Amino acid sequence: MATKVSPLAPAAFPALPVIDGVRFAAAAAGVKYSGRTDVMLALCQPGTAIAGTFTRSATRSAPVLDCQSKLGGPTDEGAAILVNSGNSNAFTGRNGLASVAAIVEATAQATGTPPSRIFTASTGVIGEPLPHDRITAKLVELNGALAADAIEGAAQAIMTTDTYAKGSSSICTVNGGQVKIAGIAKGSGMIAPDMATMLVYIFTDAVIDQNHLQEVTTRVCDRTFNCITVDSDTSTSDSLLVAATGASGVDVTGAAEFESALEQVMLDLAHQVVRDGEGATKFVEVEVTGAVDAHSAKVHGLSIANSPLVKTAIAGEDPNWGRVVMAVGKSGAPADRDTLSIWFGDTLVAENGWVAPSYVEADAAEHMKTDHIRIRVDCGMGGGAATVWTCDLTHGYIEINADYRS
Repeated sequence: MATKVSPLAPAAFPALPVIDGVRFAAAAAGVKYSGRTDVMLALCQPGTAIAGTFTRSATRSAPVLDCQSKLGGPTDEGAAILVNSGNSNAFTGRNGLASVAAIVEATAQATGTPPSRIFTASTGVIGEPLPHDRITAKLVELNGALAADAIEGAAQAIMTTDTYAKGSSSICTVNGGQVKIAGIAKGSGMIAPDMATMLVYIFTDAVIDQNHLQEVTTRVCDRTFNCITVDSDTSTSDSLLVAATGASGVDVTGAAEFESALEQVMLDLAHQVVRDGEGATKFVEVEVTGAVDAHSAKVHGLSIANSPLVKTAIAGEDPNWGRVVMAVGKSGAPADRDTLSIWFGDTLVAENGWVAPSYVEADAAEHMKTDHIRIRVDCGMGGGAATVWTCDLTHGYIEINADYRS
């Protein structure tokens, strides 16, 4: 467990609005560490629509497979989300499936929720059997402690190497009615975009059917969580769920205002994950313009953001633009050396295949001392554009991951 809060962390967990139709509880089950809050329950009212995105890893965990099989079902019953930290229940074979079944059964008995509407997730060490009996033993306690204003405790319960709990919210007006959105996330390492790259739970009181909610969730995820990377590694447990309780009575189907508000929450949470990247000291924004298309721009951006050489240069506050050139060249997307331009902050450092005549390294070096680094690349080949976010790579990352299992 990380003990020092990231220097890029917000001042405090935000005040999130109460979302009518959902209640939360958290408890210490001792899954891996004694005395630590490590399991959370969210219970949603009947009529709640659930949408989600999940890791596309070929070795995804038993909880992920179970959740994927349950999306799209009837929404007339309530829904429950049960999450533990400390153990990912991944690469655990039939034992993993049995653990999920046991947790689902205990949750159903404690809450009265149909098993088909219970969504579980586990995060932590891979390859160790989940002591699910420690979790099931807490279900009655969790159900009895449910409260509408207890979302912060839920955010704390899902942390692993995170140094702070992550929350975000937004309120929008649709057709004269007010809709609230509140979300929590965990993520710090093993972060690379291949759906949601962590655990994320977002709740809204909007009225929207499951199909439309799924469409919006997928679109927004691609523009937010799928545009971040910490270390280029995709987890076996990545899950994102959005629960719409319908308690506001405001129908947001097709409403651009709702999609914009949901994107605001998702992007904030995604940025918080990057800011909590293991060992991170710099938040890095990589903007690519002028690519042949948007896909190529994103490929270039991720190549830059995932490059250990680029990330270590940023950690050392070195404006080494040659490493950016290298990352663009190796990405596999179309590029032309002689039309490439590169900026660090507002400083143009390279253009037309060579260092810019106006370039003064001291100006770029000054920008590298800040904790929000901006790298912009224009390919000079078309109208494709994309922005991705990452962090630097420091000794802290090695220290955290060298003894994570101890």
